[in-house]
Amino acid sequence: MEKEKHNFLEFAYQLYKTMKTNEISLVYEGEVTQEITKTFTALTEKNLSKSAESNTVQKKVFNVMVECLQNISKHADGLSEDDEDRRGIVMVSKGDDTYKIITGNIIKNERVEGLQETLELINSLDKKGLSDLFKQQIREASLSEKGGAGLGLIDIAKKTGSKLSYQFKELNEQVSFFILTSTIRRN
Repeated sequence: MEKEKHNFLEFAYQLYKTMKTNEISLVYEGEVTQEITKTFTALTEKNLSKSAESNTVQKKVFNVMVECLQNISKHADGLSEDDEDRRGIVMVSKGDDTYKIITGNIIKNERVEGLQETLELINSLDKKGLSDLFKQQIREASLSEKGGAGLGLIDIAKKTGSKLSYQFKELNEQVSFFILTSTIRRN
């Protein structure tokens, strides 16, 4: 118990340091629902409109964030079989020349390999390749019961023009924590 408490405090302090150095403007952790998505995007829109950011950058940050939140609400798994919560963490940080949207959610270990393959494919493509893949996925209607077969991720890569940064941290034999970082250039 004491070790867990120490680990949590260490994690909280690291998060605080990251927030101070990266100018994190918004953080949310909890269940991601349509209501939460609306509220979070409204807050982000309000924050961005106060900044001297160009409309193009504001629109990209906003659209990518909506896509990330929808990914969590559609694809997040619970910590256990009987856990229905689609929980996640979302952070928006502003650096000198980029915005980063960092999301994290739980995913079943059996889905990690497929998601990793999708992410690697997306990262290997240029703008035209991404557009072609997006059209192909829609044409083939290769949609799962939860929605697009990586369409959200393809869309994020298209909108940001950057590679998607990701990692999986195994929590136990059933689930891992999936962290996705989307980078939007400010210029």
